Amino acid sequence: MFQELMFRLTNVMMTIMAWGSPGGLAGERGGTTAAQTPANGAGGTAAGGGAVAGEGAGGMGMGPMLVWVAVLLVAMYFLMFRGPKKREKKMKEMQASIRTGDNVVVTGGMFGKIADVGEDCFIVEFGQNRGIRIPVLKSDVLGIREPKLTPPPKVIESEKEKEK
Repeated sequence: MFQELMFRLTNVMMTIMAWGSPGGLAGERGGTTAAQTPANGAGGTAAGGGAVAGEGAGGMGMGPMLVWVAVLLVAMYFLMFRGPKKREKKMKEMQASIRTGDNVVVTGGMFGKIADVGEDCFIVEFGQNRGIRIPVLKSDVLGIREPKLTPPPKVIESEKEKEK
């Protein structure tokens, strides 16, 4: 998805830069290029080139380049900074809302119940008898979630034979 977005942005920016270049898309703007001018220079500028007045003969103007840089900076902001900051803020709010007695899942995939809340860690009880208490960093708690302890339904022998 990221590569497709960057590919499309690059195509758009190349089109914008072509509009700003001296010979790019001249037929649409009504200008002439060096290839369209006669060999003796008639119909072109005094120097015989096909450059549009106001732009340097050697390259594109600064306008399209600034637009291109601005679009890339905005895309980088949304893709690299804004999304992760929103997820981090949501995670911090969730971790701040955890209270004693909540069932949680930690980064190792283990489920436990909060026994006590400290300044930078939770005391989590693990196991069925809740006798194991381990301090866990608040950042290592992924979410409030109870484990689903029911076994999967058993397949009846006759159904297995029907499938064969």
